[in-house]
Amino acid sequence: MSTTLSARLRRAAAVVAGLVAGSLVLSGCLYSLIPDGGARPTSSVAPDTEGVAEDLLPFYEQELAWTDCGSGFDCTTVRAPLDWASPDAGEIELSVVRHRATGGDVVGSLLTNPGGPGASGVSLIRDSIDFAVGDALQERYDVIGFDPRGVGESTSVTCLDDAEMDAYLFDLVPGARGSDEWNDALLAKHRAFADACDANSDGILAFITTDQAARDMDLLRGVLGDKKLNYLGYSYGTFLGATYAKLFPERVGRLVLDGAIDPSVSGLDVNVVQGIGFESALRAYMSDCLTTSECPFRGTVDEAMADLGALLASVEQRPLEASDGRMLGADALLQAIITALYTQDNWPYLTQALTDVLKGDPEFAWVLVDFYYDRVDGVYQDNSSEAFRAYNCMDYPVDTDDADLAAAQARLAAEAPTVAPYWFGPDSCSVWPYPATGVREPIAAEGAAPILVVGTTNDPATPYEWSVALAEQLDAGVLITRVGEGHTGFNKGNACVDDAVESYLLDGTVPEGDVRCE
Repeated sequence: MSTTLSARLRRAAAVVAGLVAGSLVLSGCLYSLIPDGGARPTSSVAPDTEGVAEDLLPFYEQELAWTDCGSGFDCTTVRAPLDWASPDAGEIELSVVRHRATGGDVVGSLLTNPGGPGASGVSLIRDSIDFAVGDALQERYDVIGFDPRGVGESTSVTCLDDAEMDAYLFDLVPGARGSDEWNDALLAKHRAFADACDANSDGILAFITTDQAARDMDLLRGVLGDKKLNYLGYSYGTFLGATYAKLFPERVGRLVLDGAIDPSVSGLDVNVVQGIGFESALRAYMSDCLTTSECPFRGTVDEAMADLGALLASVEQRPLEASDGRMLGADALLQAIITALYTQDNWPYLTQALTDVLKGDPEFAWVLVDFYYDRVDGVYQDNSSEAFRAYNCMDYPVDTDDADLAAAQARLAAEAPTVAPYWFGPDSCSVWPYPATGVREPIAAEGAAPILVVGTTNDPATPYEWSVALAEQLDAGVLITRVGEGHTGFNKGNACVDDAVESYLLDGTVPEGDVRCE
């Protein structure tokens, strides 16, 4: 998938707002932390080992050592098998953070995942708990953030140093786009990246899969002492949650899957539908932009989109040099655009970036790009890009033939003409050192308790049709529709969505049917 780094992009919205307000000082703490106080670290309740195979008991029976990690949070590390099919073949570590319930009548643990794949759940909760869940859920749940295998503070995928990552992501590719020279050069970059990941990740790449991560999540449920899994997953986190429900339907408690991925679609289809989704969001942005005096475009939406297409073509031919020496070509400018489209709150900053680029100034466009990659002063703050590649290459089989690719390109050109010229290139997973083990298929999770699926009608990263599809596939899926813009729907200020989700998570109240929230 092209862009599903939901947690970082939501963080970017807040930080860009702070920058524009006048502060150019970047901080690792992007949201106000929860005030210190309340519960101190204590041992957990007894692990739940019911139904656990004997060879897995050493993992499920482990005692957790919680330590105070500041501002009302406590942290621990959980041991998990490297390969759940061969639990004696080695171990990995999973980093976990907990925010104890602030009130009485505690439901249990609420595990969370911000998306990606590759976004840090530890950072989401430790730095941004109010963004992830509101006060009502914090009162009744121990809110749990964790870094999935391969991510962040857990045993992680490691590929390149900062300078090498800059070169991989931002160096201009020689040759005309689509030419043999261009394709060969880009594929060589992908191969070198993949080889570096394999060399530097200590043998874990073959086991960085959503199936393995879902089994890790059941381990976390067990060692936390919960009989059932209560879970809130955003974006890619919906695929992780749905996979859990497929593997452990009898252990499903209350699951909310917000901004869903359709588990049945191929990697090629994901790419095409996302491209169409971002084109749709871009048109919505342009319609709004044209009503403001700050908008650098004029005329109808179609005319403005054509002018934006011309701007992309211009920087493709004549890239703009930034103060740090990086060259802003069409790929980087499109990435800046995509970053801003994840939330409607960022639209004014997209206007600023495009206005500046039209004047020959690429600096603010690079601000957006750097937020996407969590890059501060040339230093990458996490390994989300590496983990993103690792998961997707193991989850999505490379099985596209020339006819399928040609049909996908034709569809994208027809339905997303602005982004289409810059959307496709050689498949980076075709040179990944391990074959994909994931299977793209519908998930029914037969026997599971009701699961809430939240979809936003003009979500660019996880288009609404995927939420509809997942809710229909699930044996007991209920669709909550948020009519609006941006990525994901819960805790975004829509009372209808928030009430439905919180009533379900707090009281177990399942809507009588699908809910549409205008």
